[in-house]
Amino acid sequence: MKKTLRTLLAASLLAATAAWSEGIAFISNMKGEVALDGNPRPTLLAELARGQKLSLGRDAQASVMFVSTGKEYALKGPGEYVVKDTEIAASSGMPPMTRETVWRTSSKVLGQAAQTSAASVRMRSVSLQKPDIEPRLLFPTQGNVATLQPTFRWRAPQTKMQGEFVLLVAGQEKPVHVANAVSGTYRVPAKLLPDTDYVWAVSVGGNEVGTARFRTLPADAMERLDQRRPSPKSEFSDRVLFTLMLQEMGASQEARESWSRLAEERSDLPELASFAH
Repeated sequence: MKKTLRTLLAASLLAATAAWSEGIAFISNMKGEVALDGNPRPTLLAELARGQKLSLGRDAQASVMFVSTGKEYALKGPGEYVVKDTEIAASSGMPPMTRETVWRTSSKVLGQAAQTSAASVRMRSVSLQKPDIEPRLLFPTQGNVATLQPTFRWRAPQTKMQGEFVLLVAGQEKPVHVANAVSGTYRVPAKLLPDTDYVWAVSVGGNEVGTARFRTLPADAMERLDQRRPSPKSEFSDRVLFTLMLQEMGASQEARESWSRLAEERSDLPELASFAH
């Protein structure tokens, strides 16, 4: 039985990957009773091809964004809507409201998010992970960092004990910054260099908590992120798309943390928690 389920899951993932080549739009937000081609509860970021139909129940809401233009259509139920080449048309119900956005999300990153979600669901169904309580560095510990003044975080045996923080440019022996910190966090007062590899370490009570490496994004990438960085009051879909942008730029840790915050806000979209894993 388990082997059969794994085979079916693999087949569904392959089918989903192939489908992304035909997707021209995706679901960027939804609430309430929403169905896609008669099938209830599509997932957030689900791809949409030309001719597909969305049905919304009373008081339901959905937003659809087109990949090539970034134009978003807000749908309200009750109503039925059809995906066309460059727009959403109402078969019944209220005409959709439109919104121009700056987003140009690739089908590739959307497909990767969908596969990550499916894989996360599969892993959690196999076994429950034990809580991680071991002393270690928490952030940043891998990949790219989308800020030049990150807040470094770590978990120590005694968080109230003073720790020594050391930051170096990778390959250099002289530290860029050394400081004492408590409570497991520290923010370097000066900006780091863009497009640079760094190494950092923390010791508490004479014992090393850990050493990690990360890279700051290039200056042009930082500028694009700063231009599009949404506020907490921005549209939900803008915050989702910004998180996908972080993911696409390799800032995987920050993307996961952003997915987690979105998941706390929208418990009705369980796939958000999957994206965070």
